Formats: sequence, C-alpha cells, structure tokens
Amino acid sequence: MSGEPSARVGGHAAVGAGTDLSVRARELRVLHDAILSGLHPDARPRAVVARSWQRVMGMGLDADAGGSRDPLPAAEVERRRAGSALHLVIDELRHVLTSVADASAFLMVVTDADGVVLWREGSSRVRRQADVLGFAEGATWTEGAVGTNAIGTALAESAPVELFSAEHYENAQHPWYCSAWPIHDPRTGRLIGVVDVSGPALTLHPAIRMLVESAVRLAEARLLRLHADRLELLRRHAEPLLAGSSGPALVVDDLGWVAHRRGVGGHERTAAPVEGQPLAIPGVGLCLPERFADHGWLLRPGHTERLLRARLDLATGVLSVDADSDGWRRQLTRRHVELLRLVAAAGTAGVTARTLSTALYGDADHEVTVRAELSRLRKAVGALVDTQPYRIAASVELVVLSEQPPAG
Repeated sequence: MSGEPSARVGGHAAVGAGTDLSVRARELRVLHDAILSGLHPDARPRAVVARSWQRVMGMGLDADAGGSRDPLPAAEVERRRAGSALHLVIDELRHVLTSVADASAFLMVVTDADGVVLWREGSSRVRRQADVLGFAEGATWTEGAVGTNAIGTALAESAPVELFSAEHYENAQHPWYCSAWPIHDPRTGRLIGVVDVSGPALTLHPAIRMLVESAVRLAEARLLRLHADRLELLRRHAEPLLAGSSGPALVVDDLGWVAHRRGVGGHERTAAPVEGQPLAIPGVGLCLPERFADHGWLLRPGHTERLLRARLDLATGVLSVDADSDGWRRQLTRRHVELLRLVAAAGTAGVTARTLSTALYGDADHEVTVRAELSRLRKAVGALVDTQPYRIAASVELVVLSEQPPAG
C-alpha cells in the first residue's frame, strides 16, 4: 500500500481547497473496504495512511471495534496534567482553539506523549458524539489502542497528521476528521504531547490544520519564554554567590542550559550536570558541578587543560572525555552514536539537520525528529557539539574508533 490519492494536496493535509467532501468520503470508504478485504484496487491511500494501516493490520486490530475505551481514572488524569509541561500552555491553546470551537462544531483535544487524552473541550454537540466513540478524557488514542487516527499516527510518525473520513482504520471513526500536530518541549526537543482538532468529517476546512499549527507554535513559544524567565531567575540567585569570587564560571540549570557566564565563551548549553561527576566544558576544561538553589549548578574549572580530548567507540557506544581519573564516560544510544559520528565526519564546516535527515532516513522529511534527537544528544554531551550548523566544538579533539579492530 503506497502512493497518493488522485486529489493532490500539500504537506500533511487530507483534503485540498475545493474538494467535494461527500464525494471524497465515498471514495475513501470504497478504498478502505477493498484494502481491508484483501483486494488490490487501482487507487491507493496517501503514504502516511498506508504506513499506518500496515502497522495497525500487523497488530491484528479489528476495524469494527469501537465504543468504550476504558479511560484512566480522573485522579490519574489530574496527576498526568500536573506532571506535564502542557499545563503551562493549556490557556494559550484554549485561547486559539476553543474560542471558536462552539461556532465551528469541533473539539480541541490535547494528549500527553502516551496518547492519553488530558483535555477535551469545545462544541457540546460534538462532545456528545465523541463520548459514544470513547474519545474522552483519560482514553488512550494511540494506533495500538484505536487504530489509525491523527493523534496516534502523529505520535508514530513524529510528524503532523490530518485524516479525513475512511482514512481512519476503525469504521466507527469514518464520520470524523482529525488534524493533529505534535508539541515539543523547546528545552529538550522531547515530544510532550499532541494537539488535535476533531469534528464531523463533512465540516473539515483546509484552514483547520493551519489553526492547529498556529496554536502549537504559540504554545511552544510560551514554553520558551517561561524557560528564559527561569534562567533569568537563576542568574539573579547566582549573583551573590559569584560576587566574592574570581575566575571563569558558568551557572546552568538541571538540563545544562546556561543562565550566566563569566570569563567563558558563548556556550548556550552544557551536558546535564550530575552530582560528583566532572563536566567537560570546551575552552575551560573539567569542572566539578556545585549544587545551589533548587534547580541550579555552578561550574568552575578544576582542571588546567584547555583542549578537551574525547574518544567515541563505535563498537561499544561509549564516549570518553579526558579519560583519566578526572574524566567521564557516557554510554550513548545507537542513534546518538550515529549522529555524533556524522557530525564529526562533517569537520569544521558542520552539517545541517536537513542533511542529517537525508543521511539517517533517506529523505529530508525528518528534520524535526533529527533536531529533537540532537537536543537530547547535547543534553548528554553538552557543549562538545556546537549548533548552527552542528559541528564538534573548536576546542574539542574527538577521535572516532572504528567498529572493527584493525587487521593484525
């Protein structure tokens, strides 16, 4: 199952401007029934739909399933809300989406990274219809739970997804459209949830996906502003601590983001500090993290070496920095080993996320995923990797050891 529908649409859109929704819905139902019956029709679903149907059929899900989704208890939903950064931006999402939801007959749905619905707001009529479908707070809307749906498929693809009518796998979801956009924590690049707008299929408008994207962009910008505010507060807390001392120093938060620097180059992030473990700062050397405040660390050099020497062992996935009694080692994931290898191979010219996407996935469509992985890599190795473009820091000498031992 591959290929695109005859109606050409751009990006992740399910329908284009001027599409006759009733006709398109009938076409999709015929296509859905034919493929699930084992036939090979001339028409094909969109590539994102085909991939999802393949995954779902491989799980053995029943297209006739539906109804109650056995939602989590209300107390667990509240716990997940409180523990998620999404609660910091739910008001921004409401402002953009629910202010028009009743008039537009749709729902705003926000899930966490597990696909659990944390908030569902909007048209009272559409909420009642969603209740019948089991599309309620506390329900899990992953592909494994409810088949192909915009939320679950966005999580599986790490990309925006819009679905119309019988592009959904379950028959009960065919009267719906869903337009979903992943939302990330800008501090870490980690996907923290999905924002979705859903409603009756024949009310889908091409502007819906742009509305969802705008809401997510505003929410992520809000998270970034809150992050900057926390760093500024940390900087103010650090000022009295640094007033009576001299020499280079960095003040960072728990994730390694720099709140303040003195006598140190323009690093924006270090590796995440760990109590008692020396931290390598290019241009400074090894620093022993000192805890202060509730979420801050003071980094001051305890080593005179200015050039940091590191070794990446491709066979074991271990990164060693100044591997002596003062050094440290990190066990990296296979994906992070490959990213670090590609960044190192690019040399001083560096490499873009687009180029890395092509090297890792064979296309340039996974830039968002690559940027998120690089953010997580920099949490582990910090300022050893510079950005814009991605490259090994100038004051780091990185040796990459081959996976195969040399002959002889």
